[in-house]
Amino acid sequence: MAELNGAAALGTEARLVPVYFGSADDPDLVRQVEALRGALAGNAEVLGPIPLGVPLPKEADAVVLPQILSDTYKRAAEVRALSLPVLVLTSEFGVASMFDLDILGYLRGEKIEVLAPHSVEATLTACRALVAKRQLREGSFLIYRDSAGAGPFQSEIFTKNFWYQQQCAERLHDKFGTKIIVKSFKELGARAKAVPDAKAREDWERFRDTVPLAGVSDRALLSAVKIYRALCDELDEEGSAIAAGINCLNESTFSDTTPCLAWDLLYQDRGLVWGCEGDMVSMVTKFIVHRSLRVPVMMSNMYPFVAGQPALKHEHIPAFPAVDQPDNYVLAAHCGYLGVVPRCFATDWVLRPKALAIVDENATAIDARLPLGDLSLSKVDPTFGRLVLIESELTGYAGWEGSDCRNGAVIRVPDGHAVMEGLPACHAILSTGHDLPGFKLISQVFGLELELLGGRLPARDAGSVTV
Repeated sequence: MAELNGAAALGTEARLVPVYFGSADDPDLVRQVEALRGALAGNAEVLGPIPLGVPLPKEADAVVLPQILSDTYKRAAEVRALSLPVLVLTSEFGVASMFDLDILGYLRGEKIEVLAPHSVEATLTACRALVAKRQLREGSFLIYRDSAGAGPFQSEIFTKNFWYQQQCAERLHDKFGTKIIVKSFKELGARAKAVPDAKAREDWERFRDTVPLAGVSDRALLSAVKIYRALCDELDEEGSAIAAGINCLNESTFSDTTPCLAWDLLYQDRGLVWGCEGDMVSMVTKFIVHRSLRVPVMMSNMYPFVAGQPALKHEHIPAFPAVDQPDNYVLAAHCGYLGVVPRCFATDWVLRPKALAIVDENATAIDARLPLGDLSLSKVDPTFGRLVLIESELTGYAGWEGSDCRNGAVIRVPDGHAVMEGLPACHAILSTGHDLPGFKLISQVFGLELELLGGRLPARDAGSVTV
C-alpha cells in the first residue's frame, strides 16, 4: 500500500502509554513492557509506564494495560475514567492473554470499553487505526467546489447530497477533528489549463510505461496530466492534506477533463485518499478502512436490484443482469465503469475516453476491475456515530455499450431489501475481503457503533464435506 505523504508527517506509529496498578519496579511489568516494545516495533512507540490515576501524557494515542491483576475489580472506576482507548496486551506476543477473560468479562459487564486483540494482526490493526485517528485529527481534507451541488448538471440530484451541507463538514470536524478546506474548482480548472504542454509531457514521461490507454487522444491525455500537476502543486502548498475531492460532475464546466487519472497517480505517488464528487463522507470512511485494515478500497454507486426502474433509468440500461435470487444483488457503477480504482488494486485497468454525457468531451474515465470473491461494503452514516458494514461477494461484471454502466460490478449481498433501506447513502466504500473482527476493532477505536446490515453473508452451497 502507498504511504501518505501528508499523513506521514503526522507520525506513522501509535503512541501507547502503559498504565500499571502496582509498582513500577514489578519485574513482570518491566519484562512485559519491554516485550511489547519488541513485538510492536515499527508499529507503535511504547512510552514510559505511569501508574493508574495520574494524568495521561498529551502525546499518547491510547492506554495499554500490560497487566490486569485482581486489583482491577476494585479499581474499575479508574479504568472507566481513562480518557483514551484502552488496549489490553498482557502476553509477550503482543496480544491479550486468554487467562484474562474473567477480568475482561467483568469490565465489559460494567460497560467499560476495552480492546483486547487476540491475534497479532488484530493488534496491528488497532495500532494502525489509532494512527489514522490521529492523522484525521491533525490533517485536512481539500474539497474543490463552487456551490453546494447547485452546479449546471443534475442539481436536482446533487443538492440532495449530505456531503455538500455545512452540517456535514461541522459534524465531521466535531467527530474526528478534521479540518475541511473548501477551495474553488473553477480556479483549480484554470490553474490546470495554464500548465504548459511541455510540463505535462514531462510529467507523463514518468508514467507512460505503466498507465494503459485505450482510445485516449493526445489532447485528452495532456488535460488529464495537467489537472494532476495542478493538484500536486496545491497539495504541496497546503501541506496537511490527507484526502482531496472535487465536485467534478455537477460542476464539470470548470474543467476540460476529469480527475480520475489524477486520483490514481496521486495514490501511487503519495497514498492520497480521494473523494469522487467531493464526497467527504466517503473520504473519511475510505480513510478509516484503508489506513486501518490496509486493504484495497474504492467508492462506487450502489444500485440494489430491488431499486427497480429509477436505478435502470439513471444508468441508461434495459435491465439488471440475470442472477439467481435477484433481490439479494447490487450493481456497483460510477462514471460509466466501476469507478476510480488505483492500478495497484486492480486485476484489469485501462484509461478510456469519458462515458458520461455531463462531462467535457475531452474527459477520461478509468475502466478497472477488483478481484472476484469476498467483498465488504461500508459507510459511515450522517450522524458520524455509526459504521454500516455489508458482507458481500463480487460475483462478476456486466456492461451495456453506450450506457452509463459499461463495466459495473455484480455483487451478492445477504439481503437486498436491507441494503436499500439501511445503507445511509448512494455511495459506498468497497474493500476486498471479509474482516468482521477488524471492523469491530476500528469501530471501537473511532467511537463508532458497528451495524452489520443484513447479517452474515450466507455461504454458497458447496455440498457435503467428508472428514
